[in-house]
Amino acid sequence: MGMYKSCARCGKIHSTSFVCGTRTYQGGNERKLRSKWSWTKKSEEIREKANYLCEVCRDNGQITYDGLEVHHIVKLSKNNDGLLDNYNLICLCVEHHKQADKGKLSVEYLSKLAKHREDNIRDQKSLSMIRMA
Repeated sequence: MGMYKSCARCGKIHSTSFVCGTRTYQGGNERKLRSKWSWTKKSEEIREKANYLCEVCRDNGQITYDGLEVHHIVKLSKNNDGLLDNYNLICLCVEHHKQADKGKLSVEYLSKLAKHREDNIRDQKSLSMIRMA
């Protein structure tokens, strides 16, 4: 009787000579990027800029502040440079995050909301500088 081992790829038991072709999602480079302190800090910054509200809900006249997550509009697998780009990040509730991941919310729409948020922040800073002068 041959030797068997637990497969690290699929979790099944195979003969030691068997090569499993099953691929499991490992998160790849994206997981490493998201585990950095800079991402944690940026994620909190985006939530704060969005006033701790889902930006899609707010655009639809609703207020949702539970279960907020920061979503990459253009996936990191397509654009690693977008990890900390404010214009590529948006604060979403769990439901809208799922919709965005499934492509039910367009990249153009989410980008418009992110740009609107950033432009408003920039305008507020300009106004406060004028008032101080």
